[in-house]
Formats: sequence, structure tokens, C-alpha cells
Amino acid sequence: MAESGAVNVERLELVEGELIEKMKNRPHAIVQHEIAKVLYGVFGLDRVALEHTIEVADSDRRANDPVPDLVVTLREVKFYRTSPLPQDISLLVEVSDTTLRYDRTKAALYARAGIVEYWVADLNAARLIVHRTPEGGRYLSVTSYTSDESVASLAAPKVSVSVGAFFE
Repeated sequence: MAESGAVNVERLELVEGELIEKMKNRPHAIVQHEIAKVLYGVFGLDRVALEHTIEVADSDRRANDPVPDLVVTLREVKFYRTSPLPQDISLLVEVSDTTLRYDRTKAALYARAGIVEYWVADLNAARLIVHRTPEGGRYLSVTSYTSDESVASLAAPKVSVSVGAFFE
């Protein structure tokens, strides 16, 4: 499909065997930028990647090639010559407006991979949904934070960030 020019593969990701078009409207891009600024401040520029493919569990790789909006890695991004493996990832973030259903589907995918923390920034409700403690293909802890609350990543527990700063 890509070779024929029928689709722009740069705007697609594969999740559970389904090709999903990543549509970015202006509010999505702005919130992604605001979250990136906060994460750069917490983890540094070199550990935060925008829209990079990641590896998932071996059993899921054939039908999945996800491209999260933001990826925080354990080491500087430049050290990964291929896509980072689940054990290389500190935090994944998806910005969701029209894609909330798919981003929730990705939670199971990421939990099966053992990714320790997954955030979904829900633009429509101005909330951050934080997934932690992956076990048995799901996250045992799922907590929603509103704009007037703060949250700290497991990878930087002493640094609280304002959820409202993401949606301003």
C-alpha cells in the first residue's frame, strides 16, 4: 500500500492487527508539546522521544507496531539503535481526543509487554489516566487525575507535575 502511494504510512500505526490513522489536530499537537516540555524538565531532553516506534511483547509483535506520542527511556534515546524494548521504557504517553478507544486498547498491549507506566492525556475530559502495575495483560492500578491535581511518574517519584499544565 505504501509503495503504491495509496496510503501515507507515516500516519499509521498497527494495533491488534488493525491499521489506525494517527490524526493530529491542533489541540492534540499543543497538549503533546506541553507534556513534552514537562517531561523534558523531569527527565532531560535526551530521554524523551516523540512518536517513536517501540517493541512490545514477543507474542504481540506480529500484529502490533505502536507509535506512542511520547516515550521516556531509561537511557538516552541515541543509545537505542533499534526500537526500545519494553524493559528500556520508563513511561509511555498517548494524547487522546478522537482515539480514546484505541488508546485504551493499547493499555492491554502495553501491560502484556510489562511496560511499568502508561499515561493517557484525555483532551475531552481534561484528565490524565495513569496506568501502573502491569500483570496478566492488564494494569492493576488505573487512576484518573483532574486538572487541579498533580502526579509523579514512578521513574521520578520525587517530582510532582501539575496535570493542569498539560491542558492549558
